[in-house]
Amino acid sequence: MHDALTFTELMGYTGGETERWHAWFREQDPAVLDVPIGEGSRATVRGLLVHTFAVERRYADRLLGDPVTPYEGLPDRTVDEIFGIFHEGRAKLKRFVETAKPEDWERRMTFQTITAGELSGSARKVVAHAFLHGIRHWAQIATALRQAGHPQPWMHDILMSDALV
Repeated sequence: MHDALTFTELMGYTGGETERWHAWFREQDPAVLDVPIGEGSRATVRGLLVHTFAVERRYADRLLGDPVTPYEGLPDRTVDEIFGIFHEGRAKLKRFVETAKPEDWERRMTFQTITAGELSGSARKVVAHAFLHGIRHWAQIATALRQAGHPQPWMHDILMSDALV
């Protein structure tokens, strides 16, 4: 019996769910990206998608020791451009998860964030945050879209996914 959910399994679930969303958004009127969802720079579905994907991409950059992708100038005109941010970031995060040695997971990282100031934590904590941050924002997006009359034809829960047996 396993007593843990691995990052590889969580990556399978979140990656599969994101690909379902990508296919769904491709079938929608592009105006769905501009459904209101909050205030500030993330006030629309488009803004929250870019934020969600940019965070994962920027954490993956840090984990690999690469220059951090600037938030400004990330493409956000089309669905495929926006999801391209996810694909690039996810490939980097996957590389870290699949190649990290035990000592890499415990490495402390301290960095400046755009909105939360300076943060510090182990690489393990940063990876966990990247996944959970995305799950939390997908729930916000799903709710806002349903309330605006754009339901999705699938259940979003991990129990309904093919990621785990």
